[in-house]
Amino acid sequence: MAAESPQDAFEAFATERLPPAADGAVGKEGRLDAAFAAVDGETRLVQDYATVPFHLTGGLDHDEALPGLETVYLQSPTGAVAQGDRHDLSVTVGEGAQAHVTTGNATKVHGMDRNYGRVDVDLTVADDGYLEYLPEPTILHADARYRGETTLSVAETASAIVGEVVVPGRLAREEAFEFERAYTRLQARDPDGLLFEDATDLHPAERDPRRPGVMGDHDVLGTLYVVGDAASDPLHERVADATTARAGATALPNDAGVMVRALGDRAAVSGALDAAWDEARRTLVGAPAPARRKD
Repeated sequence: MAAESPQDAFEAFATERLPPAADGAVGKEGRLDAAFAAVDGETRLVQDYATVPFHLTGGLDHDEALPGLETVYLQSPTGAVAQGDRHDLSVTVGEGAQAHVTTGNATKVHGMDRNYGRVDVDLTVADDGYLEYLPEPTILHADARYRGETTLSVAETASAIVGEVVVPGRLAREEAFEFERAYTRLQARDPDGLLFEDATDLHPAERDPRRPGVMGDHDVLGTLYVVGDAASDPLHERVADATTARAGATALPNDAGVMVRALGDRAAVSGALDAAWDEARRTLVGAPAPARRKD
């Protein structure tokens, strides 16, 4: 029998009715809309709409190497995705604007016995705009069911760096690959149509992620998508020298840019992606990456 597609699997999960919510329960359908615009040579956050559980910090101008860039942190009091959650995030960067969007902490996907949790992210970058979307890792707890869909739309002269790190459990508790299913996909488009699509489907009970040719004896998977005028060789050399992670870079289809992928422990993977971010940033906007402080 053919393996069930991830789309079919999550459609089946969606038919499972949730238990009644507690009185006053909120945050199952969280939404965030953020828009940035170039104003007098600087970037400003011009739209900020958020519903529970999300909150967006005001703009932070702390990047000395790139003073025209605006940084914001997406915050959530729970920092988690629970069964039945449907979260929608939209980030728009206007013409000539530069923005960095990250999260205040890792996103924990809790265990589930019904339905599933889903996060949709829509990123749009106008001509001469630049976006860095670099959230903290997603941690998949035991019995988690998670679907993440990201769409990146870039104008002809736009550029973007988008990152993702997946941690397969609470590793300090020796919990690894005990989630039920995790499917993430990024689709990138320009005005002419689809540039590329990249998907990861992890279903440990059916296909062991630790088998040879997949993740082997590594736990954490990280990916960085560099969309714009970037070459794979410098990025490959940089990440290969940066950490002990097994990492490499490859050119994306349709001359869209470069993808970097890393396997290892959490620190090594984060180090590899940070090195790739720094190298890509120097190429795209002529500035090094700042230290990623959360305090």
